[in-house]
Amino acid sequence: MGAEKDIIIAVELASTAIRAIAGKREPDGSMQVLAFAQEESSNTIRKGIIDNIDKTTQALTRVTSTLGDKLGVRVKSIYIGLGGQSLRSVHNRVLLQFDGRELISHKTIDKMRDTNSGVVYPNAEIKEVVPQEYTMGSRSIVDPVGMQAEMLEANFINIIARTTLEENIRKCVKAAGLEVEEVLISPLCLANAMLSPSEKRTGCALVDIGADTTTVSVFTNNILRHLCVIPLGGSNVTSDITSLKVEAEEAESLKKKYGTAYRSDSEDKTGKKVNLSFDRTEDEEKLQEIVEARYEEIIANVNHHILPYKERLPSGILITGGGARIPDLTIAFSKHEGSADLNVRLAKGLPDNVSISYGVQVGEPDRLYTLYALLLAGHENCVGELTESPVQKTFDFEKKDEEPVEPETPETPEVPEKPSEPEKPKKPSAFGRIWKTFEKMLSDDTEPGDEN
Repeated sequence: MGAEKDIIIAVELASTAIRAIAGKREPDGSMQVLAFAQEESSNTIRKGIIDNIDKTTQALTRVTSTLGDKLGVRVKSIYIGLGGQSLRSVHNRVLLQFDGRELISHKTIDKMRDTNSGVVYPNAEIKEVVPQEYTMGSRSIVDPVGMQAEMLEANFINIIARTTLEENIRKCVKAAGLEVEEVLISPLCLANAMLSPSEKRTGCALVDIGADTTTVSVFTNNILRHLCVIPLGGSNVTSDITSLKVEAEEAESLKKKYGTAYRSDSEDKTGKKVNLSFDRTEDEEKLQEIVEARYEEIIANVNHHILPYKERLPSGILITGGGARIPDLTIAFSKHEGSADLNVRLAKGLPDNVSISYGVQVGEPDRLYTLYALLLAGHENCVGELTESPVQKTFDFEKKDEEPVEPETPETPEVPEKPSEPEKPKKPSAFGRIWKTFEKMLSDDTEPGDEN
């Protein structure tokens, strides 16, 4: 599997985990998931905002390396989502007065958009601009180009976020040795993936209940009308349960096992007990009251933002996110005054245009909707060449016209020769020793005067 396959890599910085996913675009535009990796992000991401740059960098490095190992490629760039508590929409109007009746051109519209983009927000910056309708007198018009008017009012939804939000994301990606292909607005990508054109056109609200935050996006006439991030989520419920003097892990388990977002009046309240750590017990009713109370607060905050558009939401409310995994949540919404008459439903299964490759494990799909949405928004290849590995020689002994190539024999290191020892004198034979003795005797008998 190589770079020529145009593999897209998307990363979500969630409050509970940093997740990465790889996919390949199919000819029909759908996405096939090739690999998935995640790492718990405790004390790393807080309410969707990077809280610890070093830990985030390390986790980002590990999850992308895991993807690369699974695919046999080098991850070089990523698409990454931007969300978090500081993300919100702000309505802005730009008014243009003409000298008499003037023909509206594309240049006029561009001038009004530039004026809107120049708006300065304290400690925040514009991340996305969503044009709304234009107003000419008492008329509301989507495209006024080619019309005449004495005055034109342009309406914009500016999606803004804290200035440091994207800065810290890019800082972590760079420190992890990666490039940012694009920073995407997570709620907008999620809406594009989860809501049909018909739902956005007729009017629908998308509610994403996460661990630390709940994001509300409202669409009518196929245009985003409102976006906000509420600093409440499933972890707040878990934190409330710890008031029973249990650890967070046990509180999470109790929430999943006994929690409910709505308790009906006919529910059995005969004093059932729930087992706690250290051989303690607690009334099940008390536990459920704690869970119900917090979800009621979350629903009330959601409906506060939906209420101004309620009459324009025939498609109702679609709920996603890990925090939505609680029994009777749709009933709780339907019982609340703000959403009593709306069609409330939970997102289930994979998005229609996403498929999972055989053998790929991705965990619980309803926790990954934002990650799928970021993946679907990608369009550029994010990986490099195959990871290099030693090349093994192969030999084809069936070919008669070619001699097999034998592997090279490693050279034997030269061993220095030992210096030769001086030759020892040969030991004389027995006859030689006798003759030598005889010659000495003759020498001793010779007179001194006889010498020459």
